[in-house]
Amino acid sequence: MLAAISVAAVAALGVGGCGEEESLEVAEGEPVELGDLSYNVAITRFLNPADSEDAAYLEGEPDPPPGEQYFGVFMRVANEGDEAARVSSAFKILDTREGSYSSISADNGYALAPGSEVLPDQELPAPDTPAANGPIDGAMVLFLLPDEVTENRPLEFEIPSAAGTGVIELDI
Repeated sequence: MLAAISVAAVAALGVGGCGEEESLEVAEGEPVELGDLSYNVAITRFLNPADSEDAAYLEGEPDPPPGEQYFGVFMRVANEGDEAARVSSAFKILDTREGSYSSISADNGYALAPGSEVLPDQELPAPDTPAANGPIDGAMVLFLLPDEVTENRPLEFEIPSAAGTGVIELDI
C-alpha cells in the first residue's frame, strides 16, 4: 500500500510539472526564456573608466558626465530553437522610483549589439571574441545611470521581445 502511494505521489509530481511556462521574471544568474532565446545575466557592475580592466569595456566612450556612471550588464544569449533569432534591441533598466534607462550604443569587442542574429544552437558572445574570452565571459549591454540610482534598488533589467518581456532583478 505504501509503495502504491509513493508511486502515485511521484506520478502526480511529474504531471504537475508538465505544461508549466517558464517565468518571465527571474533573478540575476537565472536564465529567462523569450521565444527561442535564453538570456542569462552573469554579472552587473558599475564601470570605472580609470580602471585598466574597465577601460577595455569602455573603449571609445567619453568620460561620464558629472553625476552619472557607466553600468555594464554582462550576459550570454543562447538560441535553443531551429531557426535564427534576433536579440532584443531595446534593453532597459528600471528602478523602484519608476526611473527608466535605455541602453547606450557601445562599439567594442565586449559589447552585445542590439538586434544581433543568433543562429540555431549558437550563443553570444561568439567564441574567439574578447567578450567570450575575457574575465567575465559575457557580452556587455552598456548603460549610463545617474548616481542616485543605487538608492532606488532593486534594479530590474528589462528585455522586450515578441515572445513577451523578460525581467531580471539585478544584484547590485
